[in-house]
Order: sequence, then C-alpha cells, then structure tokens
Amino acid sequence: MIELLSSPEAWAALLTLTALEIVLGIDNVIFLSVIVSRIPPAQAKRARQLGLLLALVFRIVLLSILVWLIGLTEPVVTVKDVALSWRDIILIGGGLFLIAKATHEIHGEVEAREGEDDAKGSAGAFFLVIVQIIIIDLVFSLDSIITAIGMAQDIEIMIAAVVIACIIMYISSGPVARFVAEHPTTKMLALAFLVLIGVALVADGFHFHIPRGYIYFAIAFSAAVEAFNVMAKRNRRKVAK
Repeated sequence: MIELLSSPEAWAALLTLTALEIVLGIDNVIFLSVIVSRIPPAQAKRARQLGLLLALVFRIVLLSILVWLIGLTEPVVTVKDVALSWRDIILIGGGLFLIAKATHEIHGEVEAREGEDDAKGSAGAFFLVIVQIIIIDLVFSLDSIITAIGMAQDIEIMIAAVVIACIIMYISSGPVARFVAEHPTTKMLALAFLVLIGVALVADGFHFHIPRGYIYFAIAFSAAVEAFNVMAKRNRRKVAK
C-alpha cells in the first residue's frame, strides 16, 4: 500500500479511473433523480441516499470477487451467431428495463395521469422505488466494475476510485434531483436520456458498441440547451412581474 502511495503510475491510474467512474455514474444519477421524483421529498432523500449506498456496496462487493466477474465475460449462449456472456445478458436485460421504465414514465407525463399523488406517500411506492434502484444499480455497477478491471491492476486503486466517484455522485445527486423535480421539461429530457442509455446497454449486450463519448456529448448538448430554456423562462417571469 505504501508503494502505491509513492508511485506516480498508481496516482495516474487512480485519477483516470476516478474520472471514468464519475462519467459512468452520470447514468446512475439521472436514473435516481427521475425515479425518486415520484415520491415525497423526505422519502425521496432517503431513497436517493439508500440507492447511492447500495451502488457503493455493490461495486465493492463485485470488486472483491474479480474471478467471478472475469468469468461473466465467457460466452454461455449463441443467438444468431452472436455469442452472449452473462454480462451481455445482464446488460441487455438492464437496458430493456431502462427503456421500459423511461417509456412508462414518459407516457405518464404526457397523459398527466391523475391519482398518482395519492399513492406517492405509501410504503409500497417507496419499496417499489427501492427495488427499481437495486435493479439498475446492479446493471450499472457491473458495467462500471468490469471497466475498472480492464483499466487498473491493483484492487486498492479500484476501490479508492469507486469510493471517490460514489461520494461525488452523492454530492451531485441532491441538486440534480431538485432541478429535475422543479422543471418538468427537464424531467422529460432526463427520461429521453434514459431511453438512449438503455438502447446503448442493449447494443453493448449484442456486441454493437456505441461510443459513450457520442452519448455523453448528446446529453451535455441537450442539457445546455435546456439550461438556456430554463434561464429564458425565469427572465420572462421577472419581466412579467
């Protein structure tokens, strides 16, 4: 451990891997922000904290069973000449879940369903949110940790990068969740991002890799446009007053 602290290569690997884990965590933060907006603020905060804690626990547990994780990349079934591993199957299932969940939420926003507010405060709604967070945490954690294994050799560096990334995710999740809750158009944009991320996960599962840089650029560009829209609305309200 002392040798790692004095090694420039180890620090470079830590910084690179931490940055990558933060970028990969964007998907998790967006999903958390959207899913907790359906329950009251007090429960939403607890759900967000629990979700990020589970994300950290899942990542550390997965890191501690590296041999099993490496085995997940071995083909187990072939579909139309495409050899699928357990990792691929999990990514496809997680991607389909994201697409279905985001589509359901978009439909709810468009239809403006009544009666949902009555169910928001129930223990059942909170439990359902936690179950969905656990499912998507597992998918994102698996993808994140397999990426970490490919980039670093020392488990201490991997764990440190994951912990730092989860801390930053926790700090940023609150403001992101509040912003999404306060701006309905932003929530719709976030749901569209989730559909896009779900499609990318399914494509990855079938070995058709969509460069994440394209996806994150699209997210950043759309978020910037939405930020200008929010500022324009705020300025129009000030002028009207």
